[in-house]
Amino acid sequence: MRRVMKVTAAMSVAALALAGCGSSTDSSTPGASGTTSAAKVIKVGMAYDVGGRGDQSFNDAAAAGLDKAKAELGADTKEATAVNGEAESAREERLSQLIDAGYVNVIAVGFAYAPAVKKVAAANPDVKFALIDSTDAVGPNIENLTFAENEGSFLVGAAAALKSKTGNVGFIGGVNTDLIKKFEAGYTMGAKTVNPAIKVQVKYLTQPPDFSGFGDPAKGKTAAEGMYQQGADVVYAAAGGSGGGVFTAAKAAGKMAIGVDSDQALTAPADVRDVIITSMIKKVDVGTFDFIKSLTEGKFVAGTKVYDLKVDGVGYSTTGGKIDDIKAKLDDFKQQIIDGKIVVPIKP
Repeated sequence: MRRVMKVTAAMSVAALALAGCGSSTDSSTPGASGTTSAAKVIKVGMAYDVGGRGDQSFNDAAAAGLDKAKAELGADTKEATAVNGEAESAREERLSQLIDAGYVNVIAVGFAYAPAVKKVAAANPDVKFALIDSTDAVGPNIENLTFAENEGSFLVGAAAALKSKTGNVGFIGGVNTDLIKKFEAGYTMGAKTVNPAIKVQVKYLTQPPDFSGFGDPAKGKTAAEGMYQQGADVVYAAAGGSGGGVFTAAKAAGKMAIGVDSDQALTAPADVRDVIITSMIKKVDVGTFDFIKSLTEGKFVAGTKVYDLKVDGVGYSTTGGKIDDIKAKLDDFKQQIIDGKIVVPIKP
């Protein structure tokens, strides 16, 4: 019998509110394929990182995968969101509350959930977990969904250098962690592969355990303004919701920006979309949907699953046509990475 972890949380109301986003369906309802299944509808709980649904970036990419599972697989879902500065116990309680509500397949969005997943998964061996962006929590009931952010970032770094007229570009990371350093490492290598003499300005908005750098547009705007004033004409924001401030700064300065995770030329506010020349696409939506689909098919497999360029797990966007003139060069770099001719580092 499942043993549920009970943990107290200091921020019980704000941090632990659960938003129901689906309803149970009768077990004999025809599935998405039109065939009748004797199995119960899959119930999936999603725990977002800071910023939650609506961040126009990382969390929204996960939400897109969840929405697809609802539409195509008939999944019954429930969502909850982290609050910046909350105690670790709040993340544990959030996962436990999803399980208590009957959502016994849980997706934890972001590496910050690793300690909580480690504890709650051990206490609930019958619950299946997907942990996005971390292998710090492993177990027979945990699938670790990871991405080659360094490879995708190489491509947008090359794009930045090819588009730059000043030979000066910028990188803004939300929080100074090993994960975000993968973005920086790839971006810098891509830029310097195109132009060895290029200057790459680097700025992180916050240091752990302060994760507000993923949801503070004002900080992003200030950092980008400084880079543009110091000569950068393209800035890449690997900073979640803070990227919105970078786009605002680019618009005001008449410069260029690069989005992250989602195609932000489609998701950012309409008045700043024209400054986004490309985005590093990280297909969290695909990983999320794949996990849920595997559950419906009884094919869950614990362990690490890597989404890289070889499986089209990362890439770059072309919305707006602003990099159409360099697409052939970027695709050549992409093939060289796939073929192993270019090896992209994970550390700067």
